[in-house]
Parts: sequence; structure tokens; C-alpha cells
Amino acid sequence: MSYALLADLVLILHAAFIVFVIFGGLLVLWRRHLIWIHVPAAAWGILIELRGWVCPLTYLENDLRVAAGGRGYAGGFVDHYLVPLVYPPGLTPGTQVLLGLAVLVINVSVYTLVWHRARAREN
Repeated sequence: MSYALLADLVLILHAAFIVFVIFGGLLVLWRRHLIWIHVPAAAWGILIELRGWVCPLTYLENDLRVAAGGRGYAGGFVDHYLVPLVYPPGLTPGTQVLLGLAVLVINVSVYTLVWHRARAREN
């Protein structure tokens, strides 16, 4: 398997992880046992954004792209792939904090609904 293909697979995995972090709480409404996977994933995603860290998957993708003879990119996954789709060029620390807070609010809202449904089942 070529390094370029592996880099593309890491990119797809990374994107899927981000979607899971943001919306995975909705899966918990369907299958409550997924809470044990989603809560740590969401915490990690929120922490990455709030602290301004770069996810290790970004480093892996860049290393694979370089090994394939290409170039890596500066910054993180969100800055390189998602920000150009949603925001003007350049990710500021303030925008990154807002992204992290948005993920937090989405997940707190969903888990509040999960909690209320669980309580309703008990009664």
C-alpha cells in the first residue's frame, strides 16, 4: 500500500473522528453504551481545540505525505481542511476556542437530552 493512500486513509479517519466528536452524542441517543466511546473522544476533541494543540493524526498524515514524496502542511487538520471551507483564511486562537466551545455546547445539549430520556425510562 502506498504512503499517499495511507495518508488519504488517515485523512478520512481524521474527518470521521471529528464528525463523531461533534455529533456522536446523537448516536448515544440510539445506543446508550456508545457513551463510553463518545465521551472520551469528545473530551479529546474539545481539549485539542481549547488548548490549541495539533492532533497526532495530523502529524501522521503529514509524515505519510512526505514519505510519499509530497509535502506536509503547517498547522492542524482543522486549519488546513475545515477552516477554508467555513471561515476566511487563517485560524485565530479566538476562533479555535469558539470551535471548541461550540463542540462542548452541542455535546452538553445532547447529553442533557440523553440524561432526561434515561430518567424518563426509570419512572
